[in-house]
Amino acid sequence: MHLKLLAIAFPVLAAIGAHTSAASPSGCYSRLEADTLTIGNTLIERKFVWNGGNLETFSITDKASGKVHYSCNPGPDFRMTSFSGPGENGRFESEDVAQTPVSPAFHKVTVTFSAEGLEVRRTYRIYADCPAIACGTELRGSLSAKLGPAVENNADKKNIEFAADMKSRPVSAVIDRISPGGNHWHARAVEFWDVTDWNNNLVSVRDIISYRKSTCRGNILFMQDGIDGSGFFFLKEAPCSAVQLEYPGADFIADFGEFSVTGPGISTGDIVPDRWTGIYSCVLGVYSGGEAEALTALRKYQKNVRRHIPERDEMIMMNTWGDRSQDTKVNEAFCLSEIEKAARLGITHFQIDDGWQVGKSPNSAVAKGSFRNIWDNPDYWKPDPEKYPHGLAPIVEKASESGITVGLWFNPSIQNDFEDWRKDADALIALFREYGIRIFKIDGLNIPNKTAEQNLRRFFDAVSEATDHQVVFNLDVTAGRRGGYHYFNEYGNIFLENRYTDWGNYYPYQTLRNLWMLSKYVPAEKLQIEFLNKWRNAGKYPQDDPFAPGNYSLEYLFAISMAGQPLAWMEASNLPEEAYGLSSLIEDYKQIWHQFHDGVILPVGDEPSGRSWTGFQSAAGEKEGYILVFRELTDSETSEVRTWLPEGKKVGLTPVLGDAEGFRAVTGNDGSLEFTLPAPNSFALYRYRVME
Repeated sequence: MHLKLLAIAFPVLAAIGAHTSAASPSGCYSRLEADTLTIGNTLIERKFVWNGGNLETFSITDKASGKVHYSCNPGPDFRMTSFSGPGENGRFESEDVAQTPVSPAFHKVTVTFSAEGLEVRRTYRIYADCPAIACGTELRGSLSAKLGPAVENNADKKNIEFAADMKSRPVSAVIDRISPGGNHWHARAVEFWDVTDWNNNLVSVRDIISYRKSTCRGNILFMQDGIDGSGFFFLKEAPCSAVQLEYPGADFIADFGEFSVTGPGISTGDIVPDRWTGIYSCVLGVYSGGEAEALTALRKYQKNVRRHIPERDEMIMMNTWGDRSQDTKVNEAFCLSEIEKAARLGITHFQIDDGWQVGKSPNSAVAKGSFRNIWDNPDYWKPDPEKYPHGLAPIVEKASESGITVGLWFNPSIQNDFEDWRKDADALIALFREYGIRIFKIDGLNIPNKTAEQNLRRFFDAVSEATDHQVVFNLDVTAGRRGGYHYFNEYGNIFLENRYTDWGNYYPYQTLRNLWMLSKYVPAEKLQIEFLNKWRNAGKYPQDDPFAPGNYSLEYLFAISMAGQPLAWMEASNLPEEAYGLSSLIEDYKQIWHQFHDGVILPVGDEPSGRSWTGFQSAAGEKEGYILVFRELTDSETSEVRTWLPEGKKVGLTPVLGDAEGFRAVTGNDGSLEFTLPAPNSFALYRYRVME
């Protein structure tokens, strides 16, 4: 089959040269030789049959294990129709892209071709020491075929009595595919939910064995060969399945020894002749071993999406909206007072939520506002002169003197698919230039179609470029159709959830559970995790509720957020004096927060339930890192906690924060270590080192 395709592709190659290559000092490379395109680095290599630019995977190599997977069912990796022939006007380009404030350096490969009136541009990104290759796709021209569902319902098919009965209709849209062959592939699909005002169960896992043509939902698919333990993962960089555009009902398709990613997030009407339209992108990675190796391989890619710079991205933020005063209090005097108290706690960022601006939103408690036709009022996004007669300058100056960075809340103009994105961007750029505001919580988004998504991306890009990428967006995922956990990640971090003691729906163990479950598949350090004033609204909880916030120390509530970006969801003025004892823990945490966040953070122990031993491990390589352990409301002072360390390793643990003493131990089954904490609802952070 390889030689047959060679005869088809070679005439096109002759026009562009029989040997084109590029290599990077980082170990990333690409080359086009005769009919074969190769992209790789020190950990992964993917070879394609050129096919006129309509690439077909020939092999994928996991260099760490030496395993080479050859394609057993050749065909184009990308397909919007049933067309599988060679592309026309195929072109290969490559370049090394320098590091920016957002992205590390990477090797970029661009392949373009056309077929049946559609131009396709596939852009591959590969980073140093990362066992994965990302691919983004843009389309231009026209598409006559209608994009249908991922696969027909099996219940509508006839019984299988003959081999011909097993044939299925081809999938109408494939973003990427691999066909390593074999009958013993085990797969795990991970689906996510945002809209956290309504959802409190954010992760769902489905285990499958590939069999015939079946579908599953999710942003991540792990695939492992049951014979030799070699594996792949697909990461679909898209919103959560439930809110994706033009969703076909599935994200992945599993067949005998073949896996595909589907659901490009566009309709035929989105593809036009005069501009490129991007679809959801896809990442393919390799690993060999067990779950730890699979998750580490995924995380190595995720950490390359956005550089985590301590001075810009580490934050302990206070946002006063959590005490439900809405916009009734925010003014110059209130903010100055809050900043003074926030500084006593050790807060690094103070964010003024809705109410700082001239315009009144629908959430205003002082006026019936609206987000409709925002720009009918050109002063909508300027500081309210009644609340801030001197503008924001006194607030920013006071904060700077206190070592605090000021942030603001912002709601882009959603009408007509964000058509006023340029005005919105200019408003933020003006606030940055006048006051140095570089942290913006982005709320109220609703992305109903591709035009809206494109305009929203233009908004983010315009602000980022005008500020030399100094701006950080806190992307709210509490409601609406938004980016979720795997889309727009290059722009900042994620504001995860609204929980309030006023409504009796803030339960610390549930916040810990959401972070714990997400941290397996999403970098924890990219999630803003709230802790609240535990003294407020004690009467809103049943007196015999053991999990009410008042039954925990404020230090424990803060510790829940430490694996993420801590968010003080409260007004400092409502705190009792004893609350300021938290400052010593916060100051100690600041000494190690970046080292903690720089590692691969994964959950350890049992799922938080209010009565578990649970926590997080941050691995800085194979030999050292941190382990954060929580003893929830349980009578057991000592417990075995499963970690991601290998079995039979001697480990030394040194206490860093919390209630614990140092010790040495040998890991047991599942890397378990025996921890002791003196009291229920207590925690400890250890630095560990593998001794042998």
